[in-house]
Amino acid sequence: MSRITPTLQALQRAGRKALIPYVTAGFPYADLTPELMRAMVAGGADIIELGVPFSDPSADGPVIQKAGDRALAQGIGLTQVLDMVRLFRKQDDLTPVVLMGYANPVERYNQKHRRADGASAFVRDAAAAGVDGVLIVDYPPEECEDFAADLRAQGLDLIFLLAPTSTDERMAQVGRIASGYVYYVSLKGVTGAGTLDTAAVETMLPRIRRHVSVPVGVGFGIRDADSARTISRVADAVVIGSRIIQLIDPLPREQVGTVAQEFLAGIRAALDAERAG
Repeated sequence: MSRITPTLQALQRAGRKALIPYVTAGFPYADLTPELMRAMVAGGADIIELGVPFSDPSADGPVIQKAGDRALAQGIGLTQVLDMVRLFRKQDDLTPVVLMGYANPVERYNQKHRRADGASAFVRDAAAAGVDGVLIVDYPPEECEDFAADLRAQGLDLIFLLAPTSTDERMAQVGRIASGYVYYVSLKGVTGAGTLDTAAVETMLPRIRRHVSVPVGVGFGIRDADSARTISRVADAVVIGSRIIQLIDPLPREQVGTVAQEFLAGIRAALDAERAG
């Protein structure tokens, strides 16, 4: 079992909602990511989503695309991302880490590190590095049964996206395979686009839960304490990405961790205040 389920169960028992920040690995400075991850934990992060840079991120808006481009220009690929997780694990063996990205880097990694037994080198190395879950945006559930089994065998979770356009059939497919949590994309379109429609989220989550037994996190469009607090009333977890990228983008390296930590501390306080209220 990964660290994800025990973490979410402990939060549920305490009546708290999970805070899941996203940051692109290698952004804004190539060697700063493990330190930034620790700062986010200090700010109240319960799980960290670490983006794997890719040159054609179809689900990401311009903010995260730009972050990925900068990371790629600094030589950050999947191998370096796994190294970052290893460094993070030297000081934090408790906080779950989820890699979020696309199929191409995973397939390329398996080609470059091909195993004689035919098993996935990525799954083996991700588990060894201390990764807890994987979210591959362009792996549909009907095509990754074997991948899910490989991950489960190594104690990793396979996390899926659901969207406002997801059908009941797709939700049921995800529900059969998903573990850890499901990430509900609250907006049509790419990351960082549009305005959060909380009423639509409130309507959609009961439909999802009819098919999915794992916790449901909500992301896309959550930018501040107010929107996070509102979503926490119906979701099990709140996911924030683009806003963090925007905040740390222009900063000198010595300010990155502090700003991220302070921003998340405000979100964490809002979530806990909603619980107390």
